[in-house]
Amino acid sequence: MEDFYAAGGVGAVLREIRHLLHLDTVDVTGQTLAERLDDEPEWVDRRVIRAFDEPVSDEGGLISLFGNIAPQGAIFKRAAATQELFEVEGRAVVFENLEDLAARVDDPDLDIEANDIMVLKNAGPVAAGMPEAGYLPIPKKLARQGVKDIVRISDARMSGTAFGTIVLHMSPESSVGGPLAAVQNGDRVRLSVAEKRIDLLVDDAEIARRLESHQGPELQNRGYRGLYSRTVLQADEGCDFDFLTQDGWSKEKAQ
Repeated sequence: MEDFYAAGGVGAVLREIRHLLHLDTVDVTGQTLAERLDDEPEWVDRRVIRAFDEPVSDEGGLISLFGNIAPQGAIFKRAAATQELFEVEGRAVVFENLEDLAARVDDPDLDIEANDIMVLKNAGPVAAGMPEAGYLPIPKKLARQGVKDIVRISDARMSGTAFGTIVLHMSPESSVGGPLAAVQNGDRVRLSVAEKRIDLLVDDAEIARRLESHQGPELQNRGYRGLYSRTVLQADEGCDFDFLTQDGWSKEKAQ
């Protein structure tokens, strides 16, 4: 963010897209947006903030993925990913939760290769408040081999300034019985950016069988944490409380 500010900051970005903005909007200074943007910028570093007609990529930075482990969708930041990993199939290396990830990711004996796919479960809105854990670290075992990127999948989120070939916001999340919960070590997973799909290469009947025995993490049932767990919506619905939406309180979730 410091580099962004030094390159011209938000003002430089807004000037590039001013033709898309409501310029009569009055901000906290009492000025309209047009008045604020009429001032000439002191400096814009085009290595950081590109001109509108010279984008980093001709295609959009974010796309939605769907598939048998993301029936309600997932998010992929293609602008920050490695194009060589856009069409891949790999072996799943599964971490059951954040604690499991922290304990094993840098274990020198971790069974993982550069063409595998890291999978993190139980990091979604209900299970963990959807932390910025989607930016799974490259295991030291691979980093020491010079590996800079690997496909990573989770029901968590990540910072807007993070990068990598990372599938986020898998919905529904694993803790509530979403099909991400069915992924096991050694399964094959396929990512196709061209087809906008993320799929577990396991028979549908086997996925259903695994989910029948799924047990999510134990959740608190009292206080704010209990209220949160019962009423927070999934990623594709905005992770809002259901009682704050237009439809209001969900009686089913309140029980």
